[in-house]
Amino acid sequence: MGSLASPLPPLRSDAQRNRDRIVEAARELFAERGPDVPMATIARRAGIGTATLYRRFPTKDSLVGAVFADQFAECVTAVDDALADPDPWRGFCTMLSELAVLQTVHRGFSAAFLSGLSGTDMAALDEDRSRAVRAFHELIERAKAAGRLRPDFVPADLALVVAAVAGLVTLFPGDATETARRMVAYLLAGFSADHGGPPLPPSPLTIHHLLAAVR
Repeated sequence: MGSLASPLPPLRSDAQRNRDRIVEAARELFAERGPDVPMATIARRAGIGTATLYRRFPTKDSLVGAVFADQFAECVTAVDDALADPDPWRGFCTMLSELAVLQTVHRGFSAAFLSGLSGTDMAALDEDRSRAVRAFHELIERAKAAGRLRPDFVPADLALVVAAVAGLVTLFPGDATETARRMVAYLLAGFSADHGGPPLPPSPLTIHHLLAAVR
């Protein structure tokens, strides 16, 4: 067994302040414009030079990961709580609803979740994301085994939910959370095994649309 890596030394107080300013500026801009905002724009909002930003965050992915670290943890907690629910269908429904709310509260999280985060410093976040997707697979199988989830539901259908909620955030930013709750309720009625509707057409999506890179 290899030795554990030594913890990183704490940042100097000025370096920590710069890092905090960068993360806060990025969080604000991601909320306003999404995660595609240029790094130079983030540096200007933070009141620092671009070189300072890149010293703290060498890649855009590393900054996105820092901004959404808490949200990735929330996502994992929501899935874990759903798995712990003795009612598989209730756990499945709760997880989808909480994921939708997480998207509306933290704009850009869905893009961060669906796109791979590169770099060794992002390994923990990618593991969180991979763990959430694996748990979602388990939720699907449990809900199907209980006879509550329609048998033609596929894991990549989560990508449809994520994309739909992202559209609501763009179109109705002021009412995105409640609108998303209502839309997810409609979708869950269709996902139910007793929906009474016609069979679904084949999905053009695969798991790669849901999770671009599982490391």
